[in-house]
Amino acid sequence: MVQVLISMPDSQKECPEWAIIDLQGSLETRKPVPLGGKFVGDLHFTKQNVPILIIGHHILYGKIVDLEKPYAVIVKENSSLTNNSMDSDVKNDSSINYVVKALIKKKLLFKQRPKPIIANIPKKL
Repeated sequence: MVQVLISMPDSQKECPEWAIIDLQGSLETRKPVPLGGKFVGDLHFTKQNVPILIIGHHILYGKIVDLEKPYAVIVKENSSLTNNSMDSDVKNDSSINYVVKALIKKKLLFKQRPKPIIANIPKKL
């Protein structure tokens, strides 16, 4: 059995709370390119705390849902310690630390079809 040590921040202020965006469907682009690290859209909230996601010329209305089981975002950190002794033996102890960066307790659920954004263009008479 392997024990994994995970360090938590000292207070809740140091550990932010994140949310997951849950889209019911798939995002398709004109050219098949990976979307990792790319700008996808704008996320806004109304005064009633309703999430709105704008992707291109489409708008999606969602809702905030609590997760049944929260997730923890854990980052692996390598740290190496070098100890020099009198016998000129160099001992390298490398240890792996896991640090909780954030907790995920909510998700933004967008399950309705996107609606097109249509600009009002006045007609000339």
